[in-house]
Amino acid sequence: MTSELQSFIQFLTTERGLSRNTLESYERDLLQFVAYLEMQGVTNWRDTGKVHLGSYLSQLKTLGRASATLSRIRVSLRSFFQYMVKERLLDSDPSVFIEVPKLEKRIPKVLSILEVEKLLEAPQSEQVNGARDKAMLELLYATGIRVSELVALNIADVNLEMGFIRCIGKAEKERMIPLSGIAIRIIDTYIQQYRIKLLKRSVDEEALFIGHLGTRMTRQGFWKIMKRYALETNITNEITPHTLRHSFAAHLIENGADLRSVQEMLGHSDISSTQLYVQVTKIKMKDVYNRAHPRAHL
Repeated sequence: MTSELQSFIQFLTTERGLSRNTLESYERDLLQFVAYLEMQGVTNWRDTGKVHLGSYLSQLKTLGRASATLSRIRVSLRSFFQYMVKERLLDSDPSVFIEVPKLEKRIPKVLSILEVEKLLEAPQSEQVNGARDKAMLELLYATGIRVSELVALNIADVNLEMGFIRCIGKAEKERMIPLSGIAIRIIDTYIQQYRIKLLKRSVDEEALFIGHLGTRMTRQGFWKIMKRYALETNITNEITPHTLRHSFAAHLIENGADLRSVQEMLGHSDISSTQLYVQVTKIKMKDVYNRAHPRAHL
């Protein structure tokens, strides 16, 4: 059962960009639940039902766990089972009855334009892996798609002649996202000159980006690649694959893009999620003011 937990934690790392402390809390909460299930003779997630979740939460309350701790555990359990259903590892979600507190949305962390440029220039594009890595990074920043959407792209989803990609997001919702001129050129070079060299098993592979095994790149594989380039470029800010998505949105809004267009490109169902990037821009404006105005600190 722990292998699914590790996959979930990896998902939170690459897709949600959560802090190390938050990730450790999720992992600790879920491992304790696994220990409880094993005491009940449950060794498979498919055998986990509402009764197990209900009795576990009741036991924690009886043991005097603080309300804040119980709320966090409910969030951990709910998020994990939603992930399991989304990944088709479970047919139904036994945690649907759990009420979770509404969490305050955090202000996304973004890179400066200079930091993005350093990151995008890091791969050695004249080498096979470097050309692929550069194409992935350019595509992420050019479109703002999620890492799961990036690795799910097929060759057929990319129309370089028309300059857009077809992306299938959450709830199987399709969206078309335009590509920048530089992204088109870099992706075209990767496809025409380097992708075939990465294929080891079958030239009929549909995936756009190929990993070291000659098959579709994984979220975990991309996460390792991005961490390496972040270290090489000495980017001091905490960075995750989702950071480029956040930076894409914040930079668009900072340069005058309207919220509705950014919402559509990101695939947000609720515009309140997109509005968080307006706050990022306001924070940056305040920092600039405080640094530059001669009377800001009087």
